[in-house]
Amino acid sequence: MVLRVGVLGAASVVPMALLRPAAAEPDVVVTAIAARDRERARRFAERHGIPEVHQDYAALLADPRIDAVYNPLPNGLHGRWTIAALEAGKHVLCEKPFTANAQEAEAVAAVARRTGLVAMEAFHYRYHALTARMLELRAELGPVRRIDTWFAFPLLPAKNIRWNLGLAGGATMDVGCYAMHLLRTLAGAEPRITSATAKLRYPGVDRSMRAEATFDDGMTGSIDVSMLSHRIFTAGARVVGERGAMRVFNPYAPQAFHRLTIRTGGRRRVEHVDRKPSSYAAQLHAFAGAVLHGEPVVTGIDDAVANMRALDACYGAAGLQRREPTI
Repeated sequence: MVLRVGVLGAASVVPMALLRPAAAEPDVVVTAIAARDRERARRFAERHGIPEVHQDYAALLADPRIDAVYNPLPNGLHGRWTIAALEAGKHVLCEKPFTANAQEAEAVAAVARRTGLVAMEAFHYRYHALTARMLELRAELGPVRRIDTWFAFPLLPAKNIRWNLGLAGGATMDVGCYAMHLLRTLAGAEPRITSATAKLRYPGVDRSMRAEATFDDGMTGSIDVSMLSHRIFTAGARVVGERGAMRVFNPYAPQAFHRLTIRTGGRRRVEHVDRKPSSYAAQLHAFAGAVLHGEPVVTGIDDAVANMRALDACYGAAGLQRREPTI
């Protein structure tokens, strides 16, 4: 049993997120690619050893030799082409954010339920050993009172598509979807967004977002994200409980580097987990397991809809419109 995967778009993330992990995953083979520009797809396929280039996205989805699709298209195209893939009988590994907004995520989820196919959001960090260890350590801290997550870096090019409002761009959709997902993961519950403040780069397009949240048990939390930060890179989380605190550096790509610092009982210790397999390799293994063997995934459609609801709430609390796919 081998999972044959086609790729929608020649995005720069494809080698890291799919091709290199697939080379080490015996149950997965990448068989085809399509892009808006067929010549670009041809060059990409030649460079990375992908056997077949289709004329366009629709032709790839119509190929009966393909079992599943990896969707790394711009945010505003995720929902449309994930639905098209599911309707064509393909399982989907979709890059985050899952869709442009919660309503669109619910539409995708409805199709996934009807077809019985796997639709998985590519929050790769969630499948790494570091996340599992964070959840284990959370129990040491006693009842949790506060969780803060953050992610920021300087994305300077003004014409980068991640700033494009029509493609559901902005910091909250990009780095914010990670920070929100980690907040929800560490809380083990869904947040209520009580306030949010955004700074804009262009009309309607946020360069930063800070949001405060509460949970049913009285716990509070926040996300603080930026794509136009004065800092080169900052990413992390802090969990404060009645018996101590935990701080993690770089939870989103832990195979590159990370650090866990735990303070309990008046003592401080630092931990590291095994970097391998990478978060992308672990994610692909989970996706293959779900498709081929019916194994459960932790970033499935219910989780994806909940994350999009929280992101929509951030925009609403900041006085901005939710993202709408218009291109």
